[in-house]
Amino acid sequence: MTNTIAQELLDRRDQARLGGGQKRIDSQHAKGKLTARERIDVLLDAGSFEEYDMYKIHRCADFGMDKQQIPGDGVVTGWGTINGRPVYLYSQDFTVFGGSLSESHAEKICKVMDLAMQNGVPLIGISDSGGARIQEGVASLAGYSEVFYRNAQASGAIPQISMIMGPSAGGAVYSPAMTDFIFMVKDTSYMFVTGPDVVKTVTNEVVTSEELGGALTHTKKSSVADGAYDNDVDALLELRRFYSFLPLNAGVKPPRQATTDEWDREDTSLDTLIPENPNQPYDMREVVQKLADEGDFFEIQKEFAGNLLVGFIRINGETIGVVANQPMVLAGCLDIAASRKGARFVRFCNAFSIPILTLEDVPGFLPGTSQEYGGIIKHGAKLLFAYAQATVPLVTVITRKAYGGAYCVMAPKHLGADVNYAWPSAQIAVMGAKGATEILHRADLDDPDKIAQHTADYEDRFANPFIAAQRGFVDEVINPRSTRRRIARAFELLKNKEVHQPFKKHDNIPL
Repeated sequence: MTNTIAQELLDRRDQARLGGGQKRIDSQHAKGKLTARERIDVLLDAGSFEEYDMYKIHRCADFGMDKQQIPGDGVVTGWGTINGRPVYLYSQDFTVFGGSLSESHAEKICKVMDLAMQNGVPLIGISDSGGARIQEGVASLAGYSEVFYRNAQASGAIPQISMIMGPSAGGAVYSPAMTDFIFMVKDTSYMFVTGPDVVKTVTNEVVTSEELGGALTHTKKSSVADGAYDNDVDALLELRRFYSFLPLNAGVKPPRQATTDEWDREDTSLDTLIPENPNQPYDMREVVQKLADEGDFFEIQKEFAGNLLVGFIRINGETIGVVANQPMVLAGCLDIAASRKGARFVRFCNAFSIPILTLEDVPGFLPGTSQEYGGIIKHGAKLLFAYAQATVPLVTVITRKAYGGAYCVMAPKHLGADVNYAWPSAQIAVMGAKGATEILHRADLDDPDKIAQHTADYEDRFANPFIAAQRGFVDEVINPRSTRRRIARAFELLKNKEVHQPFKKHDNIPL
């Protein structure tokens, strides 16, 4: 290779790496945002990135676009490694045509999506785009549809993660919406189908981009996003941490991570965690962290439906999905939001062979007209359906309340859970003692002393785990301090679990 040709290669690479030029790079930095390539450098292991289609350009000649051709066409694509494990990715470049999606831009994304599927490797999409490139008209819309189709085909086969690090508007939001997890950056990222100007025109509502589709909106109100971070660097470093919990594809198990935390470690503080007053709350997050290796809990949708905790921990180095009622919020009741949140998480874990630990303290479903009018019946059934359909190892620990229909939903033995433990503080019944007494002894409602005695009798009879244990619905009543050891042994035994299901094209979950 002559020096001239070698120099031309270097010059072309330098031009492509400059994207839309230094002025636009400076503008990106002024907004508190990294460039597409800087984001890749933070996310991937140093020196591991292999780029594809660096020189690809658009083919549009309308509106003078033939005079504006920038190598890469607004998206950087390729593969690399995170802690030594491979990942395909694309990172949209806002400095080039505002990161807008053209036909060529879409072709680059589709190429890495196809390779990810072919090779059984996860896909990460970093979004920072103004949407479809208007100058290309229907060709850009066709490009979106090509991407959407691949998102749907990849679902459940490889993990798909979206990191929203700028605007994502119009059709651009639907690719992230079909991926498994969406993370955002506070103050610099937003998602919406129609922007503030259109909203004002159509509905007369005056709203800012942040209020309409910012990170706090989508993590607290809509549940579109699974987490939000303060800046680009924090977001990408947390994404590296999150990636370590996931398997490469549906055909392999999650990676094991070495730990110095003894698998049979006991924690005596768990023995006194449950208050004597059954109506007094305690923090279930504390239980999760005390069971996890090194107390490491990667929580999903922390800001939404706080009455149910979901996320990933490790026990003896193995990834475990956790679903836990949180008595600190709505007494741990299940409602529409919690049911949707839990069902989505259980289905992800089941799709990717991640065992599920359920920690149960649930007094029932949240009552009220807003819940009934909102469809709590169908939404509650989503969580029920997800658990009933799950074939991964299922271990359930009842820490306190397990009442009524909510007991039936939270992975009981009857839904196919493999191992069900209860703490001595567990209360497994159709309902709480007070409510049950008022129904069973209506004739004595005017006599407080009799009602008090009936309530005490009911508590003695049912406010414990032993009736369920006598029927085999609970496998063992365990000391809280030994919980980590018991569930570690259970999951180890269940490693080779196999469930044979009847043939079907697919299920029909109550959407």
